Amino acid sequence: MVSSVYSGIITKCLGGLYTVESPDGIYECRARGVFRNKGISPCAGDRVEFGDGVITAVADRKNHIIRPPLANLDRLIFITSVTDPAPNLLLLDKFIAVAEYKGIEPVVAITKTDLADSTFLRETYSGIGIKVVEVDYSRTETVEAVRELLKGKVSAFTGNSGAGKSTLLNAAYPELKLATGEISRKLGRGRHTTRHAELFRLEGGGYIADTPGFSTFDTNRYDIIRKEELADCFREFAPYIGGCRFRDCAHLCEKGCTIVEAVEKGLIPRTRHESYVAMYEEAKQLKEWELK
Repeated sequence: MVSSVYSGIITKCLGGLYTVESPDGIYECRARGVFRNKGISPCAGDRVEFGDGVITAVADRKNHIIRPPLANLDRLIFITSVTDPAPNLLLLDKFIAVAEYKGIEPVVAITKTDLADSTFLRETYSGIGIKVVEVDYSRTETVEAVRELLKGKVSAFTGNSGAGKSTLLNAAYPELKLATGEISRKLGRGRHTTRHAELFRLEGGGYIADTPGFSTFDTNRYDIIRKEELADCFREFAPYIGGCRFRDCAHLCEKGCTIVEAVEKGLIPRTRHESYVAMYEEAKQLKEWELK
């Protein structure tokens, strides 16, 4: 007798057990050993086929983040506060670059806008075509704007500590407060805690991942971008790439560099180019074994 085959999305992975949500219900499954032999490790966000409590197939991923392991993200929401703490633009630009590299849409959510002026942040990122939402908890429409961004999408929140990531998530979806609190208590916030990701189904459709692993400053955990690929991760560079005097231009400070000239003319935000230069210098230091 042939068993039924179902399809669904992995919402949680823990201790070799996978929680799979399908139209027929929620199932606990294990993965076939063949995946390990092929170097495939199923993770939250994976679309899978399963039957008799065993995952039998994992669909091709459109993207994948290494740690915390997440697949098939539509949007990464970057939480940055205007003040307390002051925005870390290099960290923000690193996260955005990784999102661009992975084919995930970056979104910037600015918090604590009632405490300081957010004009610079808003204009810098909306000016290069990135969606920006300014959050003011006294104005419910700003929280509603966040809910609209997440509706029907598989999304994750990230941001440096203290920017208000959990506060925003809980304001947008109060019903998740207990769940995220439980995760925080179970996993802690230390460096050596288990880094598993869990997707929560949202009212109105879509999923959100909130995990301690996303609080890290080490964006290499997400993925490593080679210096030769970095310029393509800054969308505002695109109109100028290919126009430099030298074919191997690194776009740092070279004469005849169309990107450097665009920065001088105010066509590219100077802070973004400064982040690019810092990231390029870091990428130059990477050893070949780190790139594998």
